[in-house]
Amino acid sequence: MEQAAAHNGSGAGAAPAAGAARPPATPEGMALAYGSLVLMALLPIFFGALRSVSCAKSKNSSEMPETITSRDAARFPIVASCTLLGLYLFFKIFSQEYINLLLSMYFFVLGILALSHTISPMMNRFFPANFPNKQYQLLFTQGSGETKEEIVNYEFDTKDLVCLAMSSVVGVWYLLRKHWIANNLFGLAFSLNGVELLHLNNVSTGCILLGGLFIYDVFWVFGTNVMVTVAKSFEAPIKLVFPQDLLEKGLEADNFAMLGLGDIVIPGIFIALLLRFDISLKKNTHTYFYTSFVAYIFGLGLTIFIMHIFKHAQPALLYLVPACIGFPLLVALAKGEVTEMFSYESSAEILPHTPRLTHFPTVSGSPASLADSMQQKLSCPRRRRQQSPSAM
Repeated sequence: MEQAAAHNGSGAGAAPAAGAARPPATPEGMALAYGSLVLMALLPIFFGALRSVSCAKSKNSSEMPETITSRDAARFPIVASCTLLGLYLFFKIFSQEYINLLLSMYFFVLGILALSHTISPMMNRFFPANFPNKQYQLLFTQGSGETKEEIVNYEFDTKDLVCLAMSSVVGVWYLLRKHWIANNLFGLAFSLNGVELLHLNNVSTGCILLGGLFIYDVFWVFGTNVMVTVAKSFEAPIKLVFPQDLLEKGLEADNFAMLGLGDIVIPGIFIALLLRFDISLKKNTHTYFYTSFVAYIFGLGLTIFIMHIFKHAQPALLYLVPACIGFPLLVALAKGEVTEMFSYESSAEILPHTPRLTHFPTVSGSPASLADSMQQKLSCPRRRRQQSPSAM
């Protein structure tokens, strides 16, 4: 994940052949690429945070969010570091071609599910009232009699099948062409689902998680070449990319700036927590949400500026973490609500049997990153509920 912000002149998805020199990106091309990356990062955070509110209020236990505790947050950087190093060694030992082939198939399936889940609330508004919507159930069990246990109990309907079919078109496009637009569609879906479905239980846990990944990000980007090598080697939608030579080459451009998904999801779940805290105050204002949202824009803009000045990949969390924690904390100090902020428990608004995050996702933004957490959520039993307008 944390292969940070835009990396000037290095192809995130389609690097040139060894020894081939790229012409420098034009100022217009860089401005378009960086602006597009910022916009694409903001969309899943904003809409994912809104959808996280509906997710938290769900009365259906099968649609409960995964809750990250302080213990999970503390061990996240350690597990992420071990996984990242393991992936780096895999790429050094084994053929990159075969590894990326396996990853492509893995993300093909996972991306279709994530994209379908993302567009489903929006698509439901376009189906006519008389649409023949039949219900289906996919059930897998283990054992028999009293020891019988459900492994998968997935309920869906005809509308879900339509969304899956549409998402499959994108999946095939990505699998065959590895086109940057298909990559971004999957990346945006992963990011939005991550912000929606992964919930921090309180602000203290958020500070632990962001603080730990702040150190993790800085070390692996500045201390070694591991992060940059892994990010460049993966042909998987673990990052958003945008070509800096789009104006010159059109859709076949290949000089990409990139932003790791973890630099979206990790701050995003903290911003979503602050939105739920705003709602819990019952003041009809979203002060902390908007403050943290502006802080994210400031931090990401500063990342791109520093990267452009020093011509080196930057760990985005180096700038995002102080901004996303510091700005809301200053507002809380000014309003005298620091105690309320740190005593707020997001999980208290959910049913007592909220599922906990027992299999903590591995490297944020690498394949195992959002992939594992999303796979757990999307493959768990669920029952459809009527989407309210606030779901989007």
